[in-house]
Amino acid sequence: MSDPTPASDASPKSNKKLLLVIIAAVVLLGGGGDGAWFFRHKAADESSEEDGKSGKHEKGDKEKGKKEKKKEGEGKLPAQFIALDPPFVVNFEPGSTARFLQITAQVMTRDPHMKEFLEMNNPIIRNDLLLMFGNKHVEDVATQEGKEALRAAALTAVRKIVESEEGDPEEVEAVYFTSFVMQ
Repeated sequence: MSDPTPASDASPKSNKKLLLVIIAAVVLLGGGGDGAWFFRHKAADESSEEDGKSGKHEKGDKEKGKKEKKKEGEGKLPAQFIALDPPFVVNFEPGSTARFLQITAQVMTRDPHMKEFLEMNNPIIRNDLLLMFGNKHVEDVATQEGKEALRAAALTAVRKIVESEEGDPEEVEAVYFTSFVMQ
């Protein structure tokens, strides 16, 4: 018969190693979980502080905030695009070389709060742009210069709406036409 002692000696050593590996894994996972919890709650605390601030600021506070951002040397936030769906469709006057104009437009901002602001005011923006597009003649928008002028006018109209609704019009950087069809 073989001696049971060597087998029993190997088993406690391997059990000790296994126990040490399990303890190390638990400590590492626990530390990682604590770190994730800390950073998640820190980010949540910062966002709740921002949410707690009043949505309406005085102009001085806005300008002060902009200057502070520029002083800190922060890079630009990524561009965010708000689609003005569905596309705008307007008829041209009878007898024109084209019968209708269809424009798909998007508004660009870098401020997440402005994105929400624009989405909430989408009906007002669509109304004003639809009326503006409907007052154009084929000759006004047939050339590249005419399309660029229309795009600039659309940006001015959106900024005017933002300002009238007590937003910061400078946060609206551009209006882009992603589709422009005359037929």
